[in-house]
Amino acid sequence: MHIEKYYGSLLNMQKKFDKRARQDYFRGTTKEEFLSWQKDTREMLWKLLGLDMMEECELTPVTEEVVTLENGIVREKVIIQTEPDVYMPMFILIPPKKDGEKLSCFLAPCGHQGGGKYSVAGCYDIPMIKEKIDFFNYDYGMKLAKLGYVAICPDTRGFGERRDEYLHGDTRKEVLGCSCFHLAHMAEPLGQTVAGMCTWDLMRLIDYVEQRGEWRTDNISCLGFSGGGMQTLWLAVFDERVKLAGISGYMYGYKDSLLELNGNCNCNYIPHLWEHLDMGDIASLIAPRRIMIQSCRDDKLNGKRGLDNVYEQVDIIRNAYKLFDMDDVMMDKMLVHDICEGPHHFHDSILEKI
Repeated sequence: MHIEKYYGSLLNMQKKFDKRARQDYFRGTTKEEFLSWQKDTREMLWKLLGLDMMEECELTPVTEEVVTLENGIVREKVIIQTEPDVYMPMFILIPPKKDGEKLSCFLAPCGHQGGGKYSVAGCYDIPMIKEKIDFFNYDYGMKLAKLGYVAICPDTRGFGERRDEYLHGDTRKEVLGCSCFHLAHMAEPLGQTVAGMCTWDLMRLIDYVEQRGEWRTDNISCLGFSGGGMQTLWLAVFDERVKLAGISGYMYGYKDSLLELNGNCNCNYIPHLWEHLDMGDIASLIAPRRIMIQSCRDDKLNGKRGLDNVYEQVDIIRNAYKLFDMDDVMMDKMLVHDICEGPHHFHDSILEKI
């Protein structure tokens, strides 16, 4: 059956966005006003993401495997409990250390299409994982470990070993897929969101790092690509224990990149969020801690206006950081915008700026 003309809703939604979006952006001019806005906005977002409904529990960590890789890095497989009956498997990559040295930690949450922690942790022996590592340059957890950091690479809810029932199995589609769609359908009618659940899990992961006590906890960092960048953004907003947030492939205006490109994963969508803030407003809540943003020039997720849609959001962030009386040298250190050539992928250049 051929349909000559379609009557979709996008135009209407674009107009509603223009009319209703970003009602609560920062309107002040001083650091004091910003800090007050920051506090109030975090409280609002905490409830919007459903974080007020998360349940405390014991972490009950279990170490399932310890192997020494050919490059001398020790890879542990550990599982912790983040909520009652909710478990998060992870690979922890531990590089060799000098006597008496306490290593620094990076959380390295995964994005989409990489099989969860397996790509990030550099599991090159699995052919389909190796393919995705090569395509997206996805093994940033292993890259961090090679630089001397403890890299903690968890399975995000819905990914890897945490895929929900409808995506259990060993086929390529199942292994590389995620069950965010199913998670959202379970969570949102209960007042929760996929983004909120993922944020909570990473906060509990920091609790585990502190509880374990083997590594430095005064300079915990988080680095993620694509959906991992989204998780890094939200974690750093809410948890000030994160001193450096590295966000690769995830910083752009919501209208171009998530309203008009509305086939993106459910984990990006939070009821009522766009009424309040755009992505740059959210990222500005990280100020004055270090934030590193990486954008690829030809990333289709930037939307139809390309990097212009990114620059607008970075400018919002930069204006917030200016309130903290940073000179140009300090600004360049605390807020980095790394632009790379090519399509959507992680680029090693951001590692050089850590």
